[in-house]
Amino acid sequence: MTMMDFFRKSEGIWFSERTVHHFDSMADESGKSNLIIQVFDRDDSRVKEICAEQKVDLARAAGGASFGWQDNLDLSEPNPNYAAILVDIPNPENSRTGFFLRNRGYVEGIPVVGRYHFASDGILTIDTEYERNQGQERCWFITDDFRVRVSSVRMMNGVNLMAYCSERRCVGRSDLEEMIAFNRTRTEAN
Repeated sequence: MTMMDFFRKSEGIWFSERTVHHFDSMADESGKSNLIIQVFDRDDSRVKEICAEQKVDLARAAGGASFGWQDNLDLSEPNPNYAAILVDIPNPENSRTGFFLRNRGYVEGIPVVGRYHFASDGILTIDTEYERNQGQERCWFITDDFRVRVSSVRMMNGVNLMAYCSERRCVGRSDLEEMIAFNRTRTEAN
């Protein structure tokens, strides 16, 4: 699998349920939210902008994706301030590895570069170095519509937090309308 394959497989809205364990405080960031993933190609203005800001040749980029979060029950448009843009820069010798440019990091809200690799079993591992922290995230698909993420953040004095997320793909409006129409034809036939 390549990062762009992973982005495309992840595109859509996911119901995310997370458990967070802080080792240095009683803070609880566990909860439920929607994860909204949109994929775009190399010619997208967001890819061009991030490559220019981080001084990376656009020709090296394969494309990108936006990862946004929203409260599970919020019906308003997603807030772009709660989204991160990732640009895939694959390794030309091994497409299962590479790095990505991120306009803002999860741990520290600054532009950051992360390294990634896919194991032979499809598990994605992302390592990110921040100014004061290190993050590692692993993600894999159980099925096409269910995936798992685990992550840890290490401060200079050791592990600060660990998180586990289970994510289920939400049914899109067009899929739901198709299901309703199909069931109507079934009930009308009886």
